[in-house]
Amino acid sequence: TSGHLAAYAGLAPVTRRSGTSIRGEHPPKGGNKQLKRAFFLSAFAALSDPLSRAYYDRKRAEGKKHNAALICLARRRVDVLHAMLRTQTPYQPKPAEKLALAA
Repeated sequence: TSGHLAAYAGLAPVTRRSGTSIRGEHPPKGGNKQLKRAFFLSAFAALSDPLSRAYYDRKRAEGKKHNAALICLARRRVDVLHAMLRTQTPYQPKPAEKLALAA
């Protein structure tokens, strides 16, 4: 699943537990470092895309820092990549006129 791919890349949040103590979700320290870096740089480059920029700005408005918002965007790109691999279709961005109508 896309969640498994994100966990393998180190982009899925990790809950730290010890007995009955649950300490919340934190960014993972493990994962495939090269894959995580590739997704992170892909998310950074995607900021020029209007849809990705809108998602990034929404996460920043929620109070997330720059790196946390980029990791959220990278996680979203994992979902897109997994869907492309599952359906065996190339990436096709939405046309600009549909973006204006959605806003």
